[in-house]
Amino acid sequence: MIELLRQRRSIRKYTEQKIEPGKLEILKEAVLRSPSSKNINPWEFIFVDDAELIQQLKSSKPHGVSPLLTAPLAVVICADETKNDVWVEDCSIASILLQLTAQSIGLGSCWVQIRNRMHSETVSAEKYIQQLLNIPEKFRVLSIVAIGYPQQQREGKPFDELQFGKIRKNSF
Repeated sequence: MIELLRQRRSIRKYTEQKIEPGKLEILKEAVLRSPSSKNINPWEFIFVDDAELIQQLKSSKPHGVSPLLTAPLAVVICADETKNDVWVEDCSIASILLQLTAQSIGLGSCWVQIRNRMHSETVSAEKYIQQLLNIPEKFRVLSIVAIGYPQQQREGKPFDELQFGKIRKNSF
């Protein structure tokens, strides 16, 4: 696991290579194995591989969507907020497990934040995506994880750049 974390970086540009069905199945299994509070599993995952639909997802907000320009896969992470009051945490865990699994099988990924972001002055990015993908209103959208084969390899963050000053012992 530590080697995976040492290598992981956000990837914002992908090749045109499609993700093989076997790797898609691994990604699906990974999110379904994601832990959730009280094992309620309020999350739902929409695997979007239709290029036109991914481009429409890119229009969900004005900034921070560049990974969707070339990603062959976008996974929308959402949850039924009526099932669990900590759906944000549950979806966050699923999002990062998806990213780490992608890394482990030779893919790159990038988190695209949706919750608390705006599509326009009057419409949230979340509402835009709910309408685009026919997501019921009680389901909240946390993020989109863009996934694909990296256009270029990025080195992991060097050990000497880690912020060890953020670690405290026994008290703040």
